[in-house]
Amino acid sequence: MAGRKCLALIAHDQKKDDLAAFAKANEAVLSKWKIVATGTTGGRVLDACPGLDITRLKSGPLGGDQQIGAMIAIGDVDFLIFFVDPLTAMPHDVDVKALMRLAIVYNIPMALNRATAEELIAFRRN
Repeated sequence: MAGRKCLALIAHDQKKDDLAAFAKANEAVLSKWKIVATGTTGGRVLDACPGLDITRLKSGPLGGDQQIGAMIAIGDVDFLIFFVDPLTAMPHDVDVKALMRLAIVYNIPMALNRATAEELIAFRRN
């Protein structure tokens, strides 16, 4: 829907449940935004919050991280919540780093854990 801010959601495997719980706790606020998410993450969030407007892209390892990166580069994403698991090796780590680099280059607010995501949501309520 035109005019709504766009939030991108991504979570590593060990953090998907935490992101779904975060979305459930903030469902009223998130319902005001357009949401894009990598495939599996988007599915988990939709299971927790079936009323949210979520466009699911490919899963991260199959190009979803890069799809969101491209959306950042063309100005279609306003902020990013990416629950990172720093204790698990990621086979597509290069894609993850590229996505984070694009968020930094294009000055997109980015939360990498729940504490920062809560602050970002509180700040971006409108």
